[in-house]
Amino acid sequence: MRVTFATAPGADRNEDLVVAAPTWAFVLDGATVLPGVRTGCVHDVRWLVARLGAALAGGLCARPDEPLPGLVARAIEETMAAHAGTCDLGDPDSPSSTVTVLRERGDALDYLVLCDSPLVLCRTGGEPTVVHDDRVERLPGGRPYGDALVRAHRNRPGGFWVASTAPEAAHEAVTGTVDRASVTAALLVSDGISRLVDWYGRPWRHLVATAGTEGPQELIAQVRAAEREHGPQYGKAHDDATAAWVTW
Repeated sequence: MRVTFATAPGADRNEDLVVAAPTWAFVLDGATVLPGVRTGCVHDVRWLVARLGAALAGGLCARPDEPLPGLVARAIEETMAAHAGTCDLGDPDSPSSTVTVLRERGDALDYLVLCDSPLVLCRTGGEPTVVHDDRVERLPGGRPYGDALVRAHRNRPGGFWVASTAPEAAHEAVTGTVDRASVTAALLVSDGISRLVDWYGRPWRHLVATAGTEGPQELIAQVRAAEREHGPQYGKAHDDATAAWVTW
């Protein structure tokens, strides 16, 4: 695997993380804590993302054939253990993150998508295949959501699942395995990039073509331009934006 990536903060700090190695890559997108929300945790979201990313990278290196849900569940458990003595892990607003992983395993490609950081698989002669865990977009009442609604549905059946303090969330992720030979490239993005599709009407084929010809940094430039011109549909004017482009 050859991986190029770019990431940029939406404001003063970046709560995304992208990590890559010769046979795998992943993107994490930490959920920004809204003003006034108490998380029960003495750490910020960047701490959670960094610890989770380190644990997941270690597992991918040490256990290259273990199913991805098990690796992600173990990474969540390791992260929980790192702050169980200082923080209230029973708090429903404990810091959380999306997880998107692509792994090459012999002639196979394994993927896992937990919450709203999509993966796009490019295939010869066809439209890109988008793997998206969109459950956070299907909560009752529609966007914009209130704090109480999100709290009540986070890591709950019928709601949405995210990496936080529930290792079982990893087994609720969207997962699959495809023939490596059927995929020519792949794009992993945080929702700061998928705004181009969800909010601004760009087709996914435009995003993969841009990543392939101009690189992931150009996707960040395009989303910032669209945000300045059209504004946000809801939430933050500028979100952390991360894209990883994988080729062979």
